[in-house]
Amino acid sequence: MKLLRCGNKGKEIPAALDKNGKIRDLSSHVSDFNPETLNFETLTKLKKIDFETLPEVSNSTRVGSCISRPGKFIGIGLNYSDHAAETGAKPPSEPIVFMKATSCISGPNDDVIVHKNSKKTDWEVEIAFVIGKETKYISEKDSPNHILGYCIVNDISEREWQIEKMGQWVKGKSADTFGPMGPYLVTKDEIPDVQKLNLSLDLNGQRMQTGNTNKMIFKINFILSYLSNFMSLQPGDIVTTGTPPGVGMGKKPPTYLKPGDELSLSIDCLGKQHQKVK
Repeated sequence: MKLLRCGNKGKEIPAALDKNGKIRDLSSHVSDFNPETLNFETLTKLKKIDFETLPEVSNSTRVGSCISRPGKFIGIGLNYSDHAAETGAKPPSEPIVFMKATSCISGPNDDVIVHKNSKKTDWEVEIAFVIGKETKYISEKDSPNHILGYCIVNDISEREWQIEKMGQWVKGKSADTFGPMGPYLVTKDEIPDVQKLNLSLDLNGQRMQTGNTNKMIFKINFILSYLSNFMSLQPGDIVTTGTPPGVGMGKKPPTYLKPGDELSLSIDCLGKQHQKVK
């Protein structure tokens, strides 16, 4: 299934794509896609519905983030060897874990804001996974049983705040609009092999990032098992898994976002995003 949330900000309704690609209103069956409903029991219930019998939602309706009110928004840094090289960093021997404030989450096509005093706002196309049940101390082999689905995240990052300021990366990862998410939460059965997906990002129509999830240093199942040793994860938690090469800070000279720019992102099976920079 491809699940999404549609409507004005703060008033989104849960929806799904039917087999013809039309958006169908699911609000008569589920209240929202949030930590209370994002579980395997909900998926089982939704799979029994004939989506074509549900009210159609106009394709012109705004698409919000595919998840509402997640408890955690976790990031993995430098998880593609070629991206680590372009930043001048050595590939890590263990996953680099950071947090993004959940208040940074926005819709996949909402504007990205270059914030006050920002000089180095950058882009990162990433695949994220969403937790479907409580997760503690699990094995890598058991990880797939805890993943509800996948989505696109643009891990917008302010590099001066992330790297040059003292402290943790969270400062450069958490400003409002720094987490465009969606359009869809795609369930696992829709993806033949999550470690063989192409990712891309264009800036003003020019290709900046091209990659494939087979280049990850730490694969998704390992990442989840690893994290579960340090914290419990709950339904609706989001883990975004790193970006391929082509970020602005790696360009010569470095290139950063400015008002008027436009970003287009794509990942196989997961859909597309498009943002204007303000």
